[in-house]
Amino acid sequence: MKQLNVRLDDETAAHLEQRAQALGMSLPEFARTILAQEADEQRARFLTAAAHFSQTWGPAFEAEFGPYPANPARAKDGRSAA
Repeated sequence: MKQLNVRLDDETAAHLEQRAQALGMSLPEFARTILAQEADEQRARFLTAAAHFSQTWGPAFEAEFGPYPANPARAKDGRSAA
């Protein structure tokens, strides 16, 4: 297994630590997850295809169903969708 040492400025490190903590992960675990995702070619192809689909079909969906809500986690009645 390879080891990677990365220098981060304090602000970036603090933001990453907060994001890791919010996901219930340690910073090294979070970094491994992010790096593994970035190295995943299938994931990259999927995200590219999803972006293309969104750009191509987004206007048709918006015309049919209305604009996407600014806060998709909230239902129309203001309650959480989860």
